[in-house]
Amino acid sequence: MSDRNLVVAGPGRLEIVHEAVEPGPFRVHTLYSGISAGTELSFVKGTNPALHAGFDPVLGLFGDKPASAYPVRRLGYMEVGRVVESHTPAVTEGAIVAMTYGHRTGYTGDPLRDRVVPLPPDLDPLLGIYVAHMGPICANGLLHAAFDAHGPAVRGLDDGVAGRRVVVTGAGVVGLLTALFARLHGAASVVVVDPTPSRRAIAGKLGLETLDPEADDPAVTLKTAWRHTADDRGADVVFQCRGQASALHQALRLLRPQGTVIDLAFYQGGATDLELGAEFHHNGLAIRCAQIGRVPRGLAPAWDRERLSAATVELLREYGALIREHLVTAVVPFDEGPQLLTGLASRQRQELQAVLEF
Repeated sequence: MSDRNLVVAGPGRLEIVHEAVEPGPFRVHTLYSGISAGTELSFVKGTNPALHAGFDPVLGLFGDKPASAYPVRRLGYMEVGRVVESHTPAVTEGAIVAMTYGHRTGYTGDPLRDRVVPLPPDLDPLLGIYVAHMGPICANGLLHAAFDAHGPAVRGLDDGVAGRRVVVTGAGVVGLLTALFARLHGAASVVVVDPTPSRRAIAGKLGLETLDPEADDPAVTLKTAWRHTADDRGADVVFQCRGQASALHQALRLLRPQGTVIDLAFYQGGATDLELGAEFHHNGLAIRCAQIGRVPRGLAPAWDRERLSAATVELLREYGALIREHLVTAVVPFDEGPQLLTGLASRQRQELQAVLEF
């Protein structure tokens, strides 16, 4: 018996390979697997930093030795599957679960190694692709905003956005889910800034206000409209969700003085468009990186990935129908995965959220 696994054999080369099934505490048959356009396509294109430099988790430094190399055998982190066999009481046979094991037809799991998030029966299983990892990434952004405002006294995700004026730069999956999180948790205003008309259209269908940065300067527009005092104008917090240095510079320009950018983006290139001598310096701004590898210092263990997954389920219960209709733009058979990823990497195909179906 074998599983079929979608791997990146080399830059621009994807293939489905057979891999022997090993025994273990439980087995999952995959139902859906979501594609992360940023992280996964960077392996397809050969631009992922891990291909060129390894990260030392003890020193917190990148070195010369790559952490990853081709073939990349674990591609993807948004899986939903049915538990078809279990030899552990920690995992219920027959359960529908969210996990992070890559684009493959099945997986042998171990509850001591793998996160297993049972999905509630009232949730569309396809939407479960967001529960184990992608949704927690976005929820963690709100948690960082809350910590920035309240320090260790944080009680909930609304502490960072409730009653505040919020901007999200970037209308990809991370940006749109983050914007919906902000609206769910009581933001006074949520504006999504993105130059792509189709993405702004989807944001509008999700009920979000948008601005085109190539039509008028969104910083001038919002700082004219959002007045705190005569010389204190702009967003209370900006969630930066577009992996370009120019977008980070734009996010800084949108902030009120002494505001904070919560940065959720994945930058693969340099930062020549980031002008730190401009608004960043003159307005006393801050940039806080909010990656899923850690919650703000002082909030663990009360806030962990399980709690962020629970917050994601809450979001999906509120907005799941809209997300399924407008954010998920393609559901493709697993066998067409190589062609799909190749088309996305070459920009011959445009999708917001593509999902492989098994």
